[in-house]
Amino acid sequence: MKLKNYACGSWIEGSGSGQPLYDACTGDVVAIAGSDGLDFGSMLDYGRRIGNKNLRKLTFHERGRMLKALALYLLERKEKYYDISYKTGATRADSWIDIEGGIGNLFANASLRRKFPDLPYYTEGEPVGLSKGGTFMGHHILVPKEGVAVHINAFNFPVWGMLEKCAVNWLAGMPAIVKPATITSFLAEAIARDIIGSGILPEGSLQIICGNARTLLDHVNYQDVVTFTGSASTGLKLKSHPTVLREAVPFNMEADSLNSIVLASDAVPGTPEFDLFVKEIRREMTVKCGQKCTAVRRILVPAALMDEVQAALGKSLAGTPIGDPRVEGVRMGALAGREQVQEVRARISELAAFSDIIYGDPENFEVSLGSREKGSYLAPVLLRNDLPHVHSGTHEIEAFGPVATLMPYNDLDDAVDLASKGKGSLCCSIVTNDDNVAREYVVRAATHHGRILVLNREAAKESTGHGSPMPLLVHGGPGRAGGGEEMGGMRGVKHYMQRCAVQGTPTTLSAITGQYQYGGKYTHDTIHPFKKHFEDLTVGETLITHKRTVTESDIVNFANISWDHFYAHTDATSLEGTPFTQRVSHGYFVLSAAAGLFVDAAKGPVLLNYGLEECRFTKPVYPGMTIGVRLTVKEKVAQEKRDDEDYTKGIVKWLVDVYDETGETVAIATILTMVKMKESV
Repeated sequence: MKLKNYACGSWIEGSGSGQPLYDACTGDVVAIAGSDGLDFGSMLDYGRRIGNKNLRKLTFHERGRMLKALALYLLERKEKYYDISYKTGATRADSWIDIEGGIGNLFANASLRRKFPDLPYYTEGEPVGLSKGGTFMGHHILVPKEGVAVHINAFNFPVWGMLEKCAVNWLAGMPAIVKPATITSFLAEAIARDIIGSGILPEGSLQIICGNARTLLDHVNYQDVVTFTGSASTGLKLKSHPTVLREAVPFNMEADSLNSIVLASDAVPGTPEFDLFVKEIRREMTVKCGQKCTAVRRILVPAALMDEVQAALGKSLAGTPIGDPRVEGVRMGALAGREQVQEVRARISELAAFSDIIYGDPENFEVSLGSREKGSYLAPVLLRNDLPHVHSGTHEIEAFGPVATLMPYNDLDDAVDLASKGKGSLCCSIVTNDDNVAREYVVRAATHHGRILVLNREAAKESTGHGSPMPLLVHGGPGRAGGGEEMGGMRGVKHYMQRCAVQGTPTTLSAITGQYQYGGKYTHDTIHPFKKHFEDLTVGETLITHKRTVTESDIVNFANISWDHFYAHTDATSLEGTPFTQRVSHGYFVLSAAAGLFVDAAKGPVLLNYGLEECRFTKPVYPGMTIGVRLTVKEKVAQEKRDDEDYTKGIVKWLVDVYDETGETVAIATILTMVKMKESV
């Protein structure tokens, strides 16, 4: 079967003879991949003109619902992806991480839509006042870049690698060109066929190159974004590409790193933490045959426990049957290809020049279920370096396979120092049941790591493990790890957007952001806003209420009904040395009294109070003072129906500005109400 590329809206077969791709377990030819004849410049132009235009006009909520629909669509078809994934050498458990982990990224980013407005762009952070009189201010907005996200992915996770990145750029409003590693591109192509065939994404949202793409970066520009996952050396070449530098193209790199795991001194044999440590290392060495950018490469152990850890790891690794993952009982499959096997063996030889191999043999091992001669198999190899400060190659040489090195440390300072010698890692772990040790290690080691897992008996049941980056947390790391950040929830989405500072009057910025900015002009209506449906309310619409004078009886009664007898409200003799000159109203009474002024009592479209945000009490309210309220529609967020029986509705955020007889604000808050839409009537 000859793989096809999806370019400019069509499936296109490469014009050359192509590159044969092999089943990692049997050595059989699976497919032929080639990209000769593709016009990369036209692909980027198509993505910008068609895909970008189609995606950027959608709101975050529409893009999020699109991701959810796609995730459900792919999940229904997952079994056929497992069948293909076996040919990459992955076991069912390995494939679960790749396939369902990748689909999980779609779900996670779909849910993230709720943190964004129902608009195509996003207003970030707090407004900034730029003038004394309050008529000139600034704010930041983020809009989708007008280019294409170019993803150059590694061979080890052909599904996850594509979906973890595309989920984020699609939510941001950018299309993607995916260049999977050729060796496992047959699995990425199968997923891409279903994505495109589903019709869920707008035209131009995805293109894929199954073959060579050496000149692709010649055609990128400053509106594009490039991401790379793979070796640090290849990443450096791409990052320094003349066009990338000249056009100042955002470049995110996630490079393989020498990740470490630390056994704390309290986690001695016989403790749950010691057992967790051994189990975690076995998993990291054998899952995906150690072909993970996050896999443990360096094992740091208290010097006094080296022999016991060595014995426990050897025993644990010995119970790992190797072979064809399609055969029942196999727990570790094959590397992605013969080239990877030779590469890993070469790195083991380099490491063995100054370290002892204490478990495994890269040349002689049993494949209990499968053909060692035809498949790309390699047994786990554990090395021991007793002088890690002298033999520094352990911190510089990475064998990208089931290989790790055991080494001693003297104290926590030494452990931090050794972990940092990796010159930047995607992740590390410390296994300890002592929270003080955890705090000290994390704070000191964080400068050299993108993620740190603290593992103990309490976290073990639900921990996702050392090697599992999570969609809503940052995935990346400094230095050798590439200096980039992927995923990370809202942080990741912003990577595909352009931040722009906007200056003007509060009224103008209210119109631009879709959020009322304090100090902007009000609009008034004779109809009470609580009598209006969601669609009829407009941002900036304001109700000026009647006023109410606060009395001592109000304070006493509120104290009795709330049981809040704080001295400032009830004991006028205890106010010396406080900001108050007499008994002061409860802040929550002021807010409750404000609600009494602005609420319309009759049944109407407002269903319920949904919450309270950003409440501040800015000036004391004493008996005899008179308060009024300016109630302003601050923002509107449409909600989705949970099911066919649900009614359509939205959340309205109201700015509650409570002021006294001098016109000065005494309390300010944002309240949220759930409001029906007209079609529910």
